[in-house]
Amino acid sequence: MHSTILGDGHLGWAVAAAAGTRGERTPILGRPTFARHDPVAFGGTDVVIDCSRGEAVLANLGAAIDAGVRRFVIASTGWADARDEVATTLQDAGAIAVVSANFSLGVAIFGRLVDTAAALFGAVEGFDPYLVEWHRRGKVDRPSGTALDLARRLTGPAADPSELEVVSIRAGSSPGMHLVGFDAVGETVELRITARDRSAYASGILAATDWLRRAPRAPGIHTFEAVVDELLASPAGIAA
Repeated sequence: MHSTILGDGHLGWAVAAAAGTRGERTPILGRPTFARHDPVAFGGTDVVIDCSRGEAVLANLGAAIDAGVRRFVIASTGWADARDEVATTLQDAGAIAVVSANFSLGVAIFGRLVDTAAALFGAVEGFDPYLVEWHRRGKVDRPSGTALDLARRLTGPAADPSELEVVSIRAGSSPGMHLVGFDAVGETVELRITARDRSAYASGILAATDWLRRAPRAPGIHTFEAVVDELLASPAGIAA
């Protein structure tokens, strides 16, 4: 059995390269000729890693489920409108998916630091939070899924996102930078995470495939946080 990667872009190839260092076979399927992939293409696959496009996620899921695949890692973004349908499709098939807008282990821990910072600065007066994110020129979603997650951590899930100042930069070839700041009259505090390349995302995606294979999981959608929780609780900890 092996993983199959959907999407032959930068992220798909980064995952394949990372898997190759572990001696794993990971075929890559590019965009299908017709509406969706031929289920025959998933022969021998036990985990599908979707690194394609948001609008393709639901069709990719259906094709792989028809082929008998029941484990998925969805690293594509821009499919929030289809989330309920994806969840229903997984539940009906008894299938499991780990989903995240960003599979970087560093970003996952960064988010927890932002939770703590938001609580601390929210307890005192005079500090205004803000968020800046920078991605390559060709990235379509704005703000990015990671930026939206960080914004929710800063404001709380019930707050109006427009209350937070978020700046999205799309220029050059940056794989991703996110900066969270708290500004007051006399001082500014900033937390920043910068991706140097997509290997950081690939490591997290492979950690998610390991998590899916390690034990039975409940059908439906699981967040990357569950994977990180288990890694942090492990005696071996997180290996970046």
